[in-house]
Amino acid sequence: MKILLLLSLACLTGCTNVFLQPDHVLRYLPGRTEGAWQDVRFKSADGTDLIGLWFSARKTPSKGVIVHFHGNGENMTSHYLFVYWLAAEGYDVFTFDYRGYGGSAGEKSLAGSIEDGVAALRVARARAGGSRERLIVLGQSLGGALALASLDRDGGEGVRGVILDSTFASYRKVARLKLGSVWPTWPLQYPLSALLISDRWAPERLIARRKPVPLLMIHAVDDPVVPYAQGRRLFDLAPGPKEFWKLDSKGHTEALYARASQYRPPLLAWLDRVLQ
Repeated sequence: MKILLLLSLACLTGCTNVFLQPDHVLRYLPGRTEGAWQDVRFKSADGTDLIGLWFSARKTPSKGVIVHFHGNGENMTSHYLFVYWLAAEGYDVFTFDYRGYGGSAGEKSLAGSIEDGVAALRVARARAGGSRERLIVLGQSLGGALALASLDRDGGEGVRGVILDSTFASYRKVARLKLGSVWPTWPLQYPLSALLISDRWAPERLIARRKPVPLLMIHAVDDPVVPYAQGRRLFDLAPGPKEFWKLDSKGHTEALYARASQYRPPLLAWLDRVLQ
């Protein structure tokens, strides 16, 4: 019944906004061992005050800039743990909070978060210096969906590659699957998902319109949050060049953290190929 309540509330508060689950809890501040970092304060197009973390490359010159779009829960003070290590490998890393998350102002909003992503891309270019034309966009889970929508609005100047980790193809289909997994809402999964959830910014609608740069997708075959079939469908709809890493495991966005020793080295090799 909790899902039904959330979806009913979503109908009154912006439908797909239910996918956003922010909080304002300060979890982990980057420590001395994590290298040089700075708070970055900037504004979205409508003037909403946003905050991000910039990790400076520990090698010069910088190999490029990783722009990180984090997932739907918590805030960047937990999600930066997926990407900060790339600074030690020679990349500048920029992660940020969408409106309503962490230290960013405003109320959660899917449309607003997409504009926040556009603003973050502009900040990354402005701070990139000689790496302005060497941007990599990395989106995890919902962050992958927001990244695709932000790039669609932004145009992707300087973006040389896109990484989508555990990202879904359709907001509506994910909602339908969640409704179908609970017996009280199982009979209502089709009408509720169709009535309450918008696919205006669905990744499957945007993936073919992205700038034709290399795409890397990562997804666990037994992902308990975003079904593997959703990730695979998105990949199948994407034009090349593209590459898919199938994790034979159970987990969500685990490749760059829980299974770091296995997947970080090939990710670095992929980045080297894309940016050579």
